[in-house]
This record gives sequence, C-alpha cells and structure tokens, in this order.
Amino acid sequence: MVILIGGNSHTGKTLLSQKLMGKYKIPYLSIDHLKMGIFRGWAECGFEPESKDEIITKKLWPIIKGIIMTNIENNQHIIIEGVYLPYSINDLETEYISKIIFCKICFSEKYIGRYLHNIIIEKESIIENRGYGFGYTIEEFIKDNEFTKKMCENNNIKYFEIKENYKNEINNVYKWIGKEYRKLKIKRFA
Repeated sequence: MVILIGGNSHTGKTLLSQKLMGKYKIPYLSIDHLKMGIFRGWAECGFEPESKDEIITKKLWPIIKGIIMTNIENNQHIIIEGVYLPYSINDLETEYISKIIFCKICFSEKYIGRYLHNIIIEKESIIENRGYGFGYTIEEFIKDNEFTKKMCENNNIKYFEIKENYKNEINNVYKWIGKEYRKLKIKRFA
C-alpha cells in the first residue's frame, strides 16, 4: 500500500507524513529530498532546485512511479509526500492504483489572506529547514493554491482545502487517510 500526499508548499505534508509514519510504522519519502539527491548527484538531471514545479514533476514522476510500483509488487508500504506529484496517476495500471491512497492539500484564498504571515510563513521550518525563504508573492501563492484545487476537481483527485482552522482541517486529512488505510487493509486480507 502506498500513501501519496501532494499539494501546495507550506500545507504541512511533511508533518502529516511523519505523524502517519508514527501511527502506521510505515516509512516515508520526501520528494524534496529525492529532488535534491538527484540534483546534487547528477549534474545533467535536467532541472535546478528552483525550476518550475511542472518541470521537476515531469522529471521525477517516472522515478516516483517506479518506487510506487516496486513497493506494491513487494507488498511493502510507503508514504510519499511532496509538491512534485502529478494531477493524475492514471498512467499506472489499475492493479497499482487500487493500492494507492492519494490526496492533495491546499489553502483557500481566505486562509492565505488571513494567515500568510502569522501562521503559514511563521511555521514553514517546523520540520524542514527552509533557509531559502518563502519565495512567493501573496498573489502567486493564492493562484497556485487555486490551480491545485481546480486541477484536483478536473482530475477527480481527493483534495482538502484548508479554509479556517488548520489543526481541525488537517486532522480531517489524517482521519480520511486512516479510513482509506483500513479499507485497503481489509480488502487486502479479504
């Protein structure tokens, strides 16, 4: 079983993955770490750390897809989280997709407007050292989150939009993943 947690920057994907790892004793892979490992180890990888998300996603998805397939084929579990997950995983065969829990997380425009500086940016380095700074204007950040929501709707991907109370709403993601995890576990042994 594979849990994929995608979505926008600063939404808490890494923290959520670590909580899930603790609960289910499943390892997790940060796509940011994969990105930097490939970039630092392979000069001709075709992207820079600051390249557009679409470029990095296109380069990393075949590798991530291979990791997903290998885990499923070996009946192993993994949580993979990061910005660089595509808006469709339909290039995987059904036998793989049926063993994947996939969701994305984004912020509403209202949440960004209200909490960008006093919560979102303030807590950006809780898990990972983001020494590079925020790197977005508020308009770009809103536009990116709206794009994620639209693409999830267009591709029938489960997504969670943080609208008001981060703690409660991220807990809904945690609960949903738990429910899907139990369904897959029951189905696996049926």
